[in-house]
Amino acid sequence: MAENKQDTVEMTDAQKKAQRRRSVALGLVLAAFVVIIYVGSWAKMGASLFDRSL
Repeated sequence: MAENKQDTVEMTDAQKKAQRRRSVALGLVLAAFVVIIYVGSWAKMGASLFDRSL
């Protein structure tokens, strides 16, 4: 029978830290993009949002 060989690569501590920094940076960029779209949507609707009849 063949042995179970794992085809994975073990990352060094420096590589893990670099990957973590990239993940955090990507998360922050994504959050900033969402905030910009949200604020832009409110700005585009502006005061007309509150001038509608009930």
